[in-house]
Order: sequence, then C-alpha cells, then structure tokens
Amino acid sequence: MMQNHKMDTEDAIKRWDSLADALTAKYTEQGDVHREVLLNRVLLSLLGSVKDKRILDAGCGEGYFSRILAEKGAEVVAVDYSQKMLDIARKRTSAGYAIQYYHGNVEDLPFLESETFDVIVSNMVLQDLSGYKEAIQEMYRLLIKGGVFIFSISHPCFITAESGWVKENGKKLFWKVNHYFEEGVFEQPWPKNAQNGILLFHRTLTSYFKTIKETGFAVEEVVEPKPSQEMIQKYPEFEGDLRMCQFLVFKVKKQIVAD
Repeated sequence: MMQNHKMDTEDAIKRWDSLADALTAKYTEQGDVHREVLLNRVLLSLLGSVKDKRILDAGCGEGYFSRILAEKGAEVVAVDYSQKMLDIARKRTSAGYAIQYYHGNVEDLPFLESETFDVIVSNMVLQDLSGYKEAIQEMYRLLIKGGVFIFSISHPCFITAESGWVKENGKKLFWKVNHYFEEGVFEQPWPKNAQNGILLFHRTLTSYFKTIKETGFAVEEVVEPKPSQEMIQKYPEFEGDLRMCQFLVFKVKKQIVAD
C-alpha cells in the first residue's frame, strides 16, 4: 500500500481524469445506477428543503447532483479535483442553472471564504481522498455555525481490499470481507475492463467517527441505504443489496459553541 500523501493524491486525480469519459458515459439526470437506486433518495431526504440555501457540492464529479440541487432552488458552488470531470459538468449544465464550478481539492479550498455555506454535500468523495481528515476540517471551516454536512462513502465494513461476492455456478453465495483493519489505499477495478481502476482509501468506522468528533461536528443521522422494492423491480440485479450494504451516509452538524 502506498504511503506518500502527495503521490497518492496525484495518482488518484490522474486516474479520475483518464477515466472520466468512461465513468460518466451512462450517467442520466440521476447520476449512475447506484446513485439512482441507493443514494439520491437518502441524500435528498436528509437535506430537506434546499430552496434559497447556499450549498457546496464538494467533489461534484460531472455535476448531476449540483443540477438537482439547483433545480430545487439552491444556490450551488461545485468543486472537483478532476479538471476532466469539471469539463464534462460544464458541458452538461445548461445556462440558467445557479451553479458556479471551480477546480479544487476539497482537502484545501483557500479561494472559498469561511462560514459561507448553509449546507455541504459530498457524495461518494471522502473515500477517494488521501487527506480525508483535512477535507472534513475544511468542510467545518466553510460551514456557518449550525450548518450541516452530509456525505456518503463506500461502506467501510463491506468495501475493503479483496471484498466481493463469492459465487458458485453464477449464484451469489455470500459477500466476502477481508483486511478491514488495514487502512490505506487500494485499486478498485472500476470501471470494468479498465487497465487501471480508481483508487480507494480505506478507513475503519472508528477512524471516521473519531475524526468527525475531533473536528467539532455532532452526528445527527447515519443511514445505510438499501434498495426499495420499486427499484429492485426496475433493476433486479440490486436484490443482492438486501444482503450487504455498499454505502454509508452521514449527516453531521457544526455545533454552536457558546462564547
């Protein structure tokens, strides 16, 4: 496992840039199928009304969720560390959307002023960052007092190096998990058939909760998304997601400390 923070980050960005077209080719207005089936409903439920709120989409990718937020009346600032992803986002965002796109790594966004966002959303981003602690601290800086940070990640208890379905004659027997306590970076073979996949940075639940608490956030909700019966009827391949959990979603709040 690689250990150099700067090299890990540079490698991760290069991979997202090189794979951007392949990763977003099948995106709809709901993002990819995993986001449609498992994440969007949870994120929007935790957000509630976003009308007239200033929201940061931290790690916006090709911008689908930024566009959803803007359509619901939010003023959106969207950042991503992949210039290629931003190029795609800008092409897919028609004039009239209240979205400002910026190139930047959410671990450090010095061009954004402190305490200027009501809400921050980070959808499947922290596991793509070498410096997740720095990113969480940066989100705390940017939020107003009492502001909310909602983020989704690969579920660290299920998505680890060498995890996956064990099959027999094509039938899914069980989901295998290995190396849970080995924190570090590994390559995920995604998209399929890519010579080099994206990098995932695995941490334990303990590490996430400890960082959230030490930064000054209070946990309001934690959700493990599962597919609805409606979605299973539409996408039968997701029936296996009732037997394991791919994602984990946090809603945390910047505490108001009395003077």
